[in-house]
Amino acid sequence: MFERLRKVGRGGTRDGAGAAAPTPSRKRPHNLFEAAATYVSARVEDDEDAMAEAATWVSPEALSFGINELACRAVVALARERDESPQVVARALLGLPAA
Repeated sequence: MFERLRKVGRGGTRDGAGAAAPTPSRKRPHNLFEAAATYVSARVEDDEDAMAEAATWVSPEALSFGINELACRAVVALARERDESPQVVARALLGLPAA
């Protein structure tokens, strides 16, 4: 029964006849989190070519959102690891005095 469902899901018919030919695989587009991760890691490594490429994968607004989300997640992860508040960690990362 499950084999029939798999065939129907791939474009075949219920009786198994006339299975559709597989479609050529298309390259999956990059999402904003992949773009942000690539952009930030390239920035850390001072790789301008990789930064420029990642910036073309999504809109500037989406890239900005992804970088912001990455920063938030990194601060939260470091705060948990250090057993400190996110505010203390963020200020320390930026070299700001304790509040």
